[in-house]
Amino acid sequence: MRRVVFDIETTGEMSGGGIDIAKQELTVCCIHDSETNTFSSFYKEELSALWPILERTDVLIGYNSDHFDIPILNKYYSGDLTKIKSIDLLKEIKEVLGRRLRLDSVAEATLGRHKTADGLQAVVWWKEGKKELVRDYCIEDVRVTKDIYEYAKKHKKLKYKDYSGVREILLDPSRWEDEGGSPGITHTLPF
Repeated sequence: MRRVVFDIETTGEMSGGGIDIAKQELTVCCIHDSETNTFSSFYKEELSALWPILERTDVLIGYNSDHFDIPILNKYYSGDLTKIKSIDLLKEIKEVLGRRLRLDSVAEATLGRHKTADGLQAVVWWKEGKKELVRDYCIEDVRVTKDIYEYAKKHKKLKYKDYSGVREILLDPSRWEDEGGSPGITHTLPF
């Protein structure tokens, strides 16, 4: 099974205290491809090299990816990335816990490490022309998401910190990698 763990960074306007997906512009997408066991990055102008990888992917894995990353990537893709099986770890957590958790909170409690920055800092770096810092930050988020995913698969739980200390979220990853999620999209592959 080919798994692609991914994350994106964007720049754009906030609307009413939240993020308006329609006004977000992708800056970079970073992935870990289980088939090659490598991390890769794709700036917006390089997305044509990403599509063939995603089209041959059995499952996409991200954090808040169903709500944020996939809809934004879909703005640049000629097909529909929602047709690829997706595991959104934030969605899995929310289904069990009833609320959302920051990736950094889960990473700290589960893996014992923090994210290297946050999305708002990435926007500042991008505006300052520090594209490599944004890319490096995005790749590190992919690494954290991959490690959290692997931890959840192995231990059937994740951890987070709250006012009373470290708590556990019991998860059922048994269906995460079931076959049959992707229809074999071929919008950019030659026929």
